[in-house]
Amino acid sequence: MKKVALIMAGGRGERFWPMSRAQMPKQFLKLTGEKKSLIQLTVERVEKHIDIKDIYISTHSSYRTMILQQLPHLPEENIICEPASRNTAACIGLAAIFISHKYQDAVMTVMPSDHLIKNKVAFWGTLQTAYEIALEDNNLITIGITPTRPDTGYGYLKTDELSYNRGAFKVVKFYEKPDFRTAQEYVASDQYLWNSGIFVWKTSSILSSIERYLPDTYIRLKRIREAMNTPDYDVILEREYSQLPSISIDYGVMEKASHIYAIPGSFYWDDIGSWRALDRVNVQDSEGNVIFGNFVALNTKNCILNGREKLIAIIGASQLIVVDTEDAMLICHKDSVGDIKTALRILKDSGRSEYL
Repeated sequence: MKKVALIMAGGRGERFWPMSRAQMPKQFLKLTGEKKSLIQLTVERVEKHIDIKDIYISTHSSYRTMILQQLPHLPEENIICEPASRNTAACIGLAAIFISHKYQDAVMTVMPSDHLIKNKVAFWGTLQTAYEIALEDNNLITIGITPTRPDTGYGYLKTDELSYNRGAFKVVKFYEKPDFRTAQEYVASDQYLWNSGIFVWKTSSILSSIERYLPDTYIRLKRIREAMNTPDYDVILEREYSQLPSISIDYGVMEKASHIYAIPGSFYWDDIGSWRALDRVNVQDSEGNVIFGNFVALNTKNCILNGREKLIAIIGASQLIVVDTEDAMLICHKDSVGDIKTALRILKDSGRSEYL
């Protein structure tokens, strides 16, 4: 059966403000010390095993040109533009009908565009196991990551430890981001994995699951599919997609379905969720600082410093995030990085959207 990949690239990455903006979200930024953006690294990783003509990018229509600039070898027709932001259930459903319209059925790998994965051999070994299990019945496969710390920023999967078979566990339940004490309990147990947001299934399997658990969504997706290759497609896509509920694939399908399997990934994974992730994925200096740009750091420890050409001297600081851009600067304690979204909401409410 044909293998295809869907890379989701419609997010805004607000937690990486002020570098990440509405017109330049984080998936198009170079954040890992490499000379490629996150989406370029994702496509490069995938096309080692899946032909570029079978790699699809789901994104907002305003990012279409940027994708073509960063991925000039990607077929233009493989960019699936969402006319509105409707979360991952709608995004994946639209891509599934798009792909099934072309191939009837296919094994579909779904992944975000802004994750960092190392050890590509282990990554593709995990996906191969997922492909094999996804071909059976209507199985839905998620790739889990063995927790290394009690992180409250990730969702968790509880697995049936007695169900291990051919590299996969049966998933008992999905848990959204827990508090710290609960996360500690999860990490101490062998039954929990981080939910990586990487999925494998047949297009027919995910569409039948959407039909069962999100019937109103399925009806509208079906109308969109029936309009493909007709003059009315753009109008119907706009009308139907804008009325889809904004719900994640986890809430809408995965938490309700019974045929869910998790395969523990034996590779390095990080979702690059906020500025604090740069501590984990970049080289630190002797004082624990991660520095990009023109900085002089004196008596400064455990800071993340990201600047441009302008010289910035930072003295006697610790645990800070300093990000300098052309029109805005962020100075933030590492423990307060979660409040960046609140600052953006204040900017929006005060009519200063030019900084968003």
